Amino acid sequence: MRVKVLEPIYAESASVLVNKASEFSETILIKKGHWEIDAKSLLGLIAISLKPNQEIELTVSDSHSTAGIEALLSTGYFEKI
Repeated sequence: MRVKVLEPIYAESASVLVNKASEFSETILIKKGHWEIDAKSLLGLIAISLKPNQEIELTVSDSHSTAGIEALLSTGYFEKI
């Protein structure tokens, strides 16, 4: 699912996202350019340096489940495109 970043993702917001992603057993991937990181990785989230208005892609290992993506969207840091 393509989404737009609404807020810069720094340590505190990255921690919120990691905690939210960790509530799910599925692997949630965040793809930005050629980078693809696990949403449960704090260092990964900080390393890809997400800034407002960037477009990224969120995917889940179980393609039938969107609950993990919906949970990340509920944080207010992203919006569907």
